[in-house]
Amino acid sequence: MMKYKPADHIQDLQYFGEFGGVNPSISDSSTYTFLSAKTMFDTFEGNAEGCYLYSRHSSPSNLYLGEALAAMEGTETANVSASGMGAITSALMQLCKAGDHIVCSRTVYGGTYAFLKNFAPKFGIETTFVDITKPDMVDAAVQKNTKIIYCESVSNPLLEVADLPVLARICKVHNLKLVVDNTFSPLSITPQKLGADVVIHSLTKFINGSSDTVGGVVCGTKEFINDLRNVNDGAAMLLGPTMDSFRSASILKNLRTLHIRMKQHSNNAMYLAHKFQEDGFKTVYPGLDSHPGHETFRKMMNESYGFGGMLTIDVGSLDKANELMELMQEKNLGYLAVSLGFYKTLFSAPGTSTSSEIPMEEQNEMGLSDGLIRFSIGLDNDIARTYEMMKECMIKVGVLDTEMV
Repeated sequence: MMKYKPADHIQDLQYFGEFGGVNPSISDSSTYTFLSAKTMFDTFEGNAEGCYLYSRHSSPSNLYLGEALAAMEGTETANVSASGMGAITSALMQLCKAGDHIVCSRTVYGGTYAFLKNFAPKFGIETTFVDITKPDMVDAAVQKNTKIIYCESVSNPLLEVADLPVLARICKVHNLKLVVDNTFSPLSITPQKLGADVVIHSLTKFINGSSDTVGGVVCGTKEFINDLRNVNDGAAMLLGPTMDSFRSASILKNLRTLHIRMKQHSNNAMYLAHKFQEDGFKTVYPGLDSHPGHETFRKMMNESYGFGGMLTIDVGSLDKANELMELMQEKNLGYLAVSLGFYKTLFSAPGTSTSSEIPMEEQNEMGLSDGLIRFSIGLDNDIARTYEMMKECMIKVGVLDTEMV
């Protein structure tokens, strides 16, 4: 079977500006005029194609970005939002009601975990967290009232790889929806082609790539996205996570270079992962043969984009992790910061940052040690030079023995 080529679908889109600009015009309006009262009524009813009413409903800029992301993910359409959490929460609230149940990966972004563990129960929605890499456990967790299996293609922060075709089969047997957050693996993995019903991204990360804005997207069928936007009961409409048109236009421009950036992120991460593993660190990267999900990722991946830009190493303790990260920042090797997808390498200790919402006993159970450092590898031109400088830092703080190098 020929692999999907997402970058080609982005490239084939063509939007002209109002006056023939090579970039589409930005819709700098919150509200829109109508030539007749009937057209306004028809637009409220969803029966006036191509008409705009109010920017919380939709805007040309948001629709341009949404259609480009739908093309990338191979879905019928998409709806952008003001943040990744705006996309996640809207999708889940649209699919579930009081009394429903969700099966979710045990390792997900901390905000997603907190929403499902602490917030959704206020609305009568319960979640069972499981090891997503064990299909038998996933299947056993399904209840009569389960509506969704939720996972990340590559999980945050442990980089576990979900076998999406297997999860899709479980969903089909039980008549469930498979909702996949693909933030860590844009272009590399196309969940919809592997059986996912809904695909979510935090646009803040790799897709935007410049750490200057936040955003999210829900990709799915026209029916589902129309439900999200419904003026009477659509979660994306009524909860109001609206993206600003200027941000949409900015992200759309950055999306055009995503394929170039992802290849460099992946190449650099692969180089460092091999070097760190050779140095004796417990290194987790899906591109390594030692990764438990390596073959799963390989069979799902689209050619040429690599295994992504995220890797982790364990340096033994939080104190050593902090000391090393501070020194690497001092040496201009990257930034001690959360998030990912920036041109500079970003590093953090996820147990005390992006996954701090997960209780310590659950962190220990899933293998999230306090010495774990999560790296979002940057676009360094000379990654061998970067590695040598990182190694010097590791030797200086004492996490790497000079006799071993």
